[in-house]
Amino acid sequence: MSKAITLQEFIMDTQAQFPFVSGQLTRLLTDIGVAAKIVNHQVNRAGLAGILGASGSQNTHDEDQQKLDVFADRTFMRILTAGKSVAGIGSEEQKDYILCGDDGRQGKYVVMIDPLDGSSNIDVNVSIGTIFSIYRRTTPLGEPLNDEDFLQPGSDQVVAGYIHYGSSTMLVYTTGSGVNGFTLDPAVGEFFLSHPRMAFPEAGTIYSINDALIDSSPEAVKRFIVGCREATGAGLKARYIGSLVTDFHRNLIKGGIYLYPSTTSNSQGKLRLTYECNPLAFIAQQAGGTAEDNAGDILTKQPKHLHERSPFYVGSVNMVHGLRSCWLDTEKSG
Repeated sequence: MSKAITLQEFIMDTQAQFPFVSGQLTRLLTDIGVAAKIVNHQVNRAGLAGILGASGSQNTHDEDQQKLDVFADRTFMRILTAGKSVAGIGSEEQKDYILCGDDGRQGKYVVMIDPLDGSSNIDVNVSIGTIFSIYRRTTPLGEPLNDEDFLQPGSDQVVAGYIHYGSSTMLVYTTGSGVNGFTLDPAVGEFFLSHPRMAFPEAGTIYSINDALIDSSPEAVKRFIVGCREATGAGLKARYIGSLVTDFHRNLIKGGIYLYPSTTSNSQGKLRLTYECNPLAFIAQQAGGTAEDNAGDILTKQPKHLHERSPFYVGSVNMVHGLRSCWLDTEKSG
């Protein structure tokens, strides 16, 4: 029986494969794992700890914050700022980015994070998650960070990952050379490699969209969904949970596409480009899938502001390309 590999061992064993990986990045990935364990502990005992429900405050998007939103944000901020790897952090829960240390003059990396995705599902015990990505700073070491450090296209990501708090807790991440998943063993408090070299199945069969959005979606999305419903012999299935990490994780394992389109009420879409779309798009790419917005490859999109929203279509290549064909057909028909 082969020895179980911990997250820490995997990070240390693989860092030599990547010339850009430094001790700072190794420490940063380890810190994310530590913060994930703390958040997982509170998620699992939220009903007993009195931290279910709304916090009474709103985040920068005027959305009601849940108590666990606040806890997760504070936990990741505390852990990540304590190390010397991070120069600055952008959080979906914060209006502005946070500079670490001496105005961000030290630390090689910038972290973008959605501390608790799917928090509207907390009170009903549906799986939720954390999404994160890591970039190299663009300003030279010793100089303060500026907006450009936080507004890099997704193609510049060094690391992207998510933590899925479900029936088991998993940490899934990529450094640009494949995707690996680690499952938390609560008995010993360690993440162990459980899903090496994760990849989307070549042919996806699941389509995930909030059905209430379809009537106000672009014509191409409507055509795609109608096509999925009418392809009765193709084995296609509609599955939608409403927690982005959970929907993405299921589709990564079973094969499918997740769609959150632009709508008449949200012309730019609802998901955040830097905190949600780019990290999952990078993971999808490294797992043999792909991701787009209305115009094409989302990883080439240049963010204009910290909390920019975007339409998002991600998953198995055959299904995303099927959607792209609907866009082309719609353009031809005028």
